[in-house]
Amino acid sequence: MYAIIDVGSNTVRMNFYKFVDGKFSLVMGKKESVGLASYVKNGQMLPEGINRACAVLGEFRTILGDLGVTNYHVFATAALRNAANSRAAVEEIMQRTGMYVEVLSGELEAELDFIGTSHAVDIRDGLLIDIGGASTELVVYKNGDIKKKVSLPIGSLNTYDRFVMNLLPSRAERKAIKQAVLTLLKEDADLNYGTYKMVCGVGGTVRAARKLNNFLFQLPSSNMRIKVPNIKKMIKLLESEEPDAVPVETLEVLLKVVPDRVMTILPGMIILQTVVKHFKSEWVDVTRAGVRDGYLYRYVLAEATQPKVLTAGSSSGDVIECEGEVMNDAGHQAENREGI
Repeated sequence: MYAIIDVGSNTVRMNFYKFVDGKFSLVMGKKESVGLASYVKNGQMLPEGINRACAVLGEFRTILGDLGVTNYHVFATAALRNAANSRAAVEEIMQRTGMYVEVLSGELEAELDFIGTSHAVDIRDGLLIDIGGASTELVVYKNGDIKKKVSLPIGSLNTYDRFVMNLLPSRAERKAIKQAVLTLLKEDADLNYGTYKMVCGVGGTVRAARKLNNFLFQLPSSNMRIKVPNIKKMIKLLESEEPDAVPVETLEVLLKVVPDRVMTILPGMIILQTVVKHFKSEWVDVTRAGVRDGYLYRYVLAEATQPKVLTAGSSSGDVIECEGEVMNDAGHQAENREGI
C-alpha cells in the first residue's frame, strides 16, 4: 500500500493506493479543510498556519502507523511554496512531525496534473485547468504532449481573502476577481491566443462546480461535463446582490451540495469562468485524477515495480539508493527535488 499526502492551500488530503497490474487504484482517502492560504499575511506563513499543518500531519502519521503503511510521500503546493518564509516554515513542519515534505514548483505541479490526468482519460489536444486554493495551473497540450505549462498565483481561497468582504462575492467583487485573472493571463504572451473548445478540469474546485452544475440543472450525478454557459448562470444564481446579505436559498444550496467550500466555491468558479471565456471554450470535462496521481506515476512507479537496493551497511532508517535518487526507508527523497 502507498500513501500520498497533498498539503494543499485549501485542504490537506491523504490517499491510499494499491499497485495492481501496472496501475494504481485508490483504496481510500481522508481530507481535512485547513485553509493554509488564509494563514499567509504580508507574504509570511503565520505560526497558526504552521500549527494547523503540523496538527493534521500528526493525525495522518498516526493513521499511517495504525495501518502499518511505511511507503508514504508528502508534498506541498502554493500556500507553502509562495510564502516568503517557505524554507523556515517547511523545516519547522518537518522537524515537528518527523515527515519529509517536498515543495512542488508551480510548473511541476502543472506537469503532474497533466501526467495524472493522461493516465485516467485520453487527452490529445486542449487545455487543462486546476484551480487550487492559492494558485491556478494551466497546461496547453497538443497530440498528447505539453506545449505550455504555467502556474498563476491566484486561487479560490486567496481570491476570497483578497476580494470578498462577506460570505459571498457581490457583483462588483466578481468583476474585480475577473479583472485580476485577466491581468495575469495577459502578462504571458503565450496565453493571449488560442481557442480550446474542450477544457479538462481537475482539482477540488472544478469537482465542486460539477456537483453544483448537476444539482442546479437536474443532471445525473454521473455527469462529468459542465457546459460553459452554465458556469456564468450558476455564478449569477448564487452571487450576493446585496453586499451585506446572503440569500437563505443560496446558503441552503451551498451547504447541501458543497458544505466544505461555501466561501471558496464562487471565487473559484469566477476564475474558471474567466479562463474558459478567455479561451472561447464550450465545455469543461471534469476528471477525478490530478496532481496526486501524477506524483504516483512520475516518482512512485519505480518504487512499486523495482526492488530497492540497500547500500553497504545500511539498515532500517538508513539512506537507500533507488532509481538514481536518494531515498529514505519510507520512500521519501532525502533532499527536496525542487528546493524550498
